[in-house]
Amino acid sequence: MATVAELKAVLKDTLEKRGALAQIKARIRAEVFNALDDQSEPRPALSRENLLINELIREYLQYNKYKYTASVLTAESGQPEVPLDREFLAKELNVVEDASAKSVLKMQGFCFPESGQPEVPLDREFLAKELNVVEDASAKSV
Repeated sequence: MATVAELKAVLKDTLEKRGALAQIKARIRAEVFNALDDQSEPRPALSRENLLINELIREYLQYNKYKYTASVLTAESGQPEVPLDREFLAKELNVVEDASAKSVLKMQGFCFPESGQPEVPLDREFLAKELNVVEDASAKSV
């Protein structure tokens, strides 16, 4: 008969192999965050630029099935629970969707070749220019 320690080890190993253990840990972190989140503390107003950036991040998280991370982003950022319409988001970000890759938005100028590395430098100034975002001096620290 197996000991409790052996059963724990087998259960942990099985959950890890199925990817469930990471999901359980992420869910616990999200629930702890939600329990500790102080709803009485007012959040800063969500700017248009941050709304769009957060939505792009949420799309990335959902595409990669990081649903608990996405739920924390939504709760912490004040992003609306309902995602923005994809066509609206694509238009606002000057994005062209490839018909064969409708599951993920592809930005013009942001391509990742076989090497997995961007062909263009993804520095702050480049991103601000590509996304038509004007940075003020107070935003430089972000």
